[in-house]
Amino acid sequence: MLISVYVPLVVTVVLSVLAPRPARRLAPRPAAWALACTALVTTVGWTGSLALLAFTGIAQIPEVAAEGRWSVPVLRAENPVDLTVAVVGALVLLAGCASLVLAAVRQVRHVLWARRECARVPGDGELAVVDTDAPQAFALPGAPGRIVVSRGMLRCLDDAEREALLAHERAHLRRRHHLFQAVWRLAAAVNPLLRPLADAGGYVLERWADEEAATHVGSRRVVARAVGRAALASSSRTSAPPALAVTGGAVPQRVRALLGPPPPRRTLPIAGGALLLTLCCVGLANAASDSDKMVDDAQRAQCAEAVAHVDAAGRPAHARFHFCCCHHRPGDRQE
Repeated sequence: MLISVYVPLVVTVVLSVLAPRPARRLAPRPAAWALACTALVTTVGWTGSLALLAFTGIAQIPEVAAEGRWSVPVLRAENPVDLTVAVVGALVLLAGCASLVLAAVRQVRHVLWARRECARVPGDGELAVVDTDAPQAFALPGAPGRIVVSRGMLRCLDDAEREALLAHERAHLRRRHHLFQAVWRLAAAVNPLLRPLADAGGYVLERWADEEAATHVGSRRVVARAVGRAALASSSRTSAPPALAVTGGAVPQRVRALLGPPPPRRTLPIAGGALLLTLCCVGLANAASDSDKMVDDAQRAQCAEAVAHVDAAGRPAHARFHFCCCHHRPGDRQE
């Protein structure tokens, strides 16, 4: 446990630093799935390691040890984690849990707002055209979701570019990109180190929708022109574009990628990330196993001490086992 408990923490830091840059250069669909898996696995590893570190300190509290029926001296002797590290781990874990609750509440509110807006916008089809001169185009996730486009945006584009814009927003809805965003937001709430993954994920989702739009209209240049014109038309707005908007992400990089050939499928970066995630899982499992063995030994020591005290009092053998917690290994039999 001395080393393995820190492996998920180190893997999380390494991936948060190294993963965003290659993810922007990969084919967007596998990159989005890779970033989502990275966020989920590293979040589990991060919280699991912090929980194990916190437990090593909490378990040494006499009241907790009495409730768990384990020996504090034995636990302290076998515990390789410094008490200060355990306290820091507990505080970071509590802060992450509190941030996760707040982020989950915000996410639920956002989903409810999107569903209300889906019902409020005019029409009952997939496309809703709002009568405003402000250039806007975005997807509202829901059941099944709506594409909202303003008349001001439609006037900025020609027929082919309008088709590309709608194909882009339709890809957001069809591929349920809002779920990817929710995963990254919640993961970043638990661990702020994962915010670069969330930022890279937002760009990758826009690139994913761009590529699907290019496939639909049959021209990457048309999609690039639509993205560029939509971004220029909405550049006068002071507020940030809505989530899953055609003008979201780094527009110059998106246009540059669309003017080039489709991104190749590279397996080496994904395989390297999968190897690090496997290492994260193995480290957490090994640390949990070591922690369980440490508690098991402490419980056995407490049980042996209790039996010795009962023997000294002269009570019969059957009373010893009634009094003792009798923590047995698999295959042991209780008398």
